[in-house]
Amino acid sequence: MHVLFAYYAENRYFCRDKKVLKVFKYKKMTETVGTLAGAVWTALNENGTLVAKDLKKAAKIKCDKDLFLALGWLLREDKVDVKEEEKVLTITLK
Repeated sequence: MHVLFAYYAENRYFCRDKKVLKVFKYKKMTETVGTLAGAVWTALNENGTLVAKDLKKAAKIKCDKDLFLALGWLLREDKVDVKEEEKVLTITLK
């Protein structure tokens, strides 16, 4: 609760309303996914085209969910191409 209150004070959110808590959770998730997307982009930039399994290892991502969140972010920004051949995802920077 102390960290949460410090966040409120820093960003001038002094009420303990559920809406403020939702804003906090949304900002934290957005920052996390953005960081993951940055790690994926860096791994692809250094290694070129990778399959999902190798990309996960190169970006040091622990679970598939985080990898797919990062890929979704990068796809939305039109930074990567994803192709599926024989149930294997191949990811390339544009």
